[in-house]
Amino acid sequence: VQLQASGGGLVQAGGSLRLSCAASGPTDNIYAIGWFRQAPGKERDSVACIPSSSRGYTYYAPSVKGRFTISRDNAKNTVYLQMDSLKPEDTAVYYCATAETAMYGTTCLTRHHYDYWGQGTLVTVSS
Repeated sequence: VQLQASGGGLVQAGGSLRLSCAASGPTDNIYAIGWFRQAPGKERDSVACIPSSSRGYTYYAPSVKGRFTISRDNAKNTVYLQMDSLKPEDTAVYYCATAETAMYGTTCLTRHHYDYWGQGTLVTVSS
């Protein structure tokens, strides 16, 4: 499975961006999908995830809950991250990831459960 993330850029605080992550290859085995981010000098942290392709649950890190929305279009093999009310502390490289197993609950916020990672897209929020 190959993942291609796009949509990053420079935005002012309070603005919005929409990230996309397109999957290609043997996508029939994709179940859980997540977005993670890594700021300079920091660990890669969870942002949002969908634990299963068949259930409609979504989970978010507390720092983005209420501002970010994760969604997926199975027909297009694409997952999105709508980011609103952006803050300077949201500045990071954002990565999408997929897993070949379904997860339950907030387990999908844990990065070591994922099998495939995209190359990352940089989001910079200016104050």
